[in-house]
Amino acid sequence: MNGPEIHLEVAPELRLFVAHERRRGRTAVTTDGSSTLGHVVESLGIPLTEAGEILVDGRPVPVSHIPGAGELVEVRAVARPQQVPGAPLRFLLDVHLGTLARRLRLLGVDAAYESEDIGDPALAARSAQERRVLLSRDRGLLHRREIWAGAYVYSDRPENQLRDVLERFAPQLAPWTRCTACNGPLKAADKDTVSDQLEHGTRSSYDVFAQCTECDRVYWRGAHHSHLEAIVTKALREFAPTSADGA
Repeated sequence: MNGPEIHLEVAPELRLFVAHERRRGRTAVTTDGSSTLGHVVESLGIPLTEAGEILVDGRPVPVSHIPGAGELVEVRAVARPQQVPGAPLRFLLDVHLGTLARRLRLLGVDAAYESEDIGDPALAARSAQERRVLLSRDRGLLHRREIWAGAYVYSDRPENQLRDVLERFAPQLAPWTRCTACNGPLKAADKDTVSDQLEHGTRSSYDVFAQCTECDRVYWRGAHHSHLEAIVTKALREFAPTSADGA
């Protein structure tokens, strides 16, 4: 580029997206004089899904603003909890976030997930068609214009990923109401009705069951229940304290 030079300052939370030389504070950026601020921010590596308020010389501007010579541009991180207007809050996760998808479903959060890689164009299209917030650790995917809404998942550890999403979006939690396998709603199931799907030991040891209304999978408080209960209890205590107190 050989146009106006601006001064850029990126919020600490967003510095992982930019080149190392831009992580120390205010730096100079040469623009082409015609590109929008949104384009400039993305060209530096920051997905617009992660950019919150953008200030030019201390005043908020839209991403359509065309920066001029000498302007100081400050890119802030998305404010938390983030509001996602226009549709019920629900998510779409890429193929690398299967554990996070199951944990969100465990908490009753609508989290669609494809166990096979359907490709970036298909994921972005589904986000738009179903108005789902696309969660990914793929920065390139989050740059796609057709996604309805998106968010970068900052950690590679499932427990931290879950906390990040719950803190950022504050979804309503309803544990034990959604199938962790397919995301469908659960309903109470009569033991006699589902007995043909149970092993003999399960039939003789448990009396309370739930069944997915979409894939028919049957659930009961089996050997892994204590581990799942710990995940639920921790999430409710931190992100839905009223529910946790009454649980």
